[in-house]
Amino acid sequence: MEEAQVKEDFKTETNGTQMEEKETEDTQLEEKDSYLQTEVAPALIALHPFDQFIAVTVGSELRIFNLVKNCAISLADESKEMLHRDSIRAVRFSDSGKLLVSAGDDKLVKIWSAESWQCLCTVNSEKRVSAVAISKDEQYVCFADKFGVVWIVDLVGLAENQLIPEKKAVAIFGHYCSIITSLEFSPDGRFIVSADRDFKIRVSVFPKNPLKGVHEIQSFCLGHSEFVSCLTFVHNSDFPQGFLVSGSGDSTVCMWNVTSGSLLCTSDVGREANLSEKSHPAVTDLYATADGSLVAVAIQSLQGILLLSCDLSAKRLSTLKVVPVPGETFIPTRLGTTLSGNLLWMVTGASNLPGSKDSSFARIRAVSCFKKKSNDSDLEPRVLEDAEVPGGDQLLEKLQGSVSVESSVFSAAADALNAAMSSLLRKKQYSDEKRDFRKKTRNDKKFKQ
Repeated sequence: MEEAQVKEDFKTETNGTQMEEKETEDTQLEEKDSYLQTEVAPALIALHPFDQFIAVTVGSELRIFNLVKNCAISLADESKEMLHRDSIRAVRFSDSGKLLVSAGDDKLVKIWSAESWQCLCTVNSEKRVSAVAISKDEQYVCFADKFGVVWIVDLVGLAENQLIPEKKAVAIFGHYCSIITSLEFSPDGRFIVSADRDFKIRVSVFPKNPLKGVHEIQSFCLGHSEFVSCLTFVHNSDFPQGFLVSGSGDSTVCMWNVTSGSLLCTSDVGREANLSEKSHPAVTDLYATADGSLVAVAIQSLQGILLLSCDLSAKRLSTLKVVPVPGETFIPTRLGTTLSGNLLWMVTGASNLPGSKDSSFARIRAVSCFKKKSNDSDLEPRVLEDAEVPGGDQLLEKLQGSVSVESSVFSAAADALNAAMSSLLRKKQYSDEKRDFRKKTRNDKKFKQ
């Protein structure tokens, strides 16, 4: 009798252990799947301010095209680290167009000469990089990592295009373990603005010697109910400091006074674009014209862009029109334009797409007449056909990887990018049990395959 009871107890204990192991395994797989979703990276685009070059990133590839000479650019990197090894998450030109900075998941920040197209300097980051910004005087590069720390690198010696084998970044401020999604300098260079997944926008005074730290907070811009995804400034000669414009996962675009942190205007762009509120479409990018009169908005699920008219004197944003992309499921992942504002460039695409034979792709489109005339009715933007795009087939071949792109991958890429953004940035609600498990199994490196 006692032997039978022991066997029964052992059987019960074994079954219980197996169930616990199965639950743990399921949870680990869930955690792994969630992590892998964030590995899908959007294609990015950056425009030289004076219409000379256009840069597109797809995964770890950085592709440059010379718009003046109508030819592809070859990059030269003499550092030990050859180009990028993992997805690029940020790319931008300096205001003068002399420098390009690229950074991403390989924890490398690369500073390129936009004249020789040599890599002047490679900076190692402790964590994956999520955003970059270049100071207005081009003396500093700032970058943010996914642990909420902002770092700075001085550019002494780079002005003469001399190669500097190694530079070390200095931490200057942080967002307390919240992923920083965007970094921008104010038009007058007085402030550096940072946004994060916890709905916050921080406006910091950029000191004369930022290497000693950025300690003075000018204001916080609080009002979004979801993660802040992107930032831009609208300004002109009458309003040189301008106003901050932010996009968010709550489907809104807001205008702010950065000095006081006060909210000036809110536009519900998801509703204005007639998108389903149930899907919670996030604003993925913003781009303003040089005169601050227009803001182009890219939104999840919107096949095209939404144009907002910006009245700086009235401190107001108003919906102008939706510019659809005909003929294909083109949902822009990033936007870009130049100081001339003649064209608004758009890219859609992704890398590391799961279950697709085309794991990485990019598609380029351009919108003409992206410049406000004397009145709103004069604005007739139009998406150019491929044959009308400057650079033609040569540009498309270089930046897309091929002249034509299979339209079947567009929807899959949009779904994967939406899932990746949601997994990375939207706040998750966990039970106490699952929260304890996450703490015990926390790991900041990639899962082993």
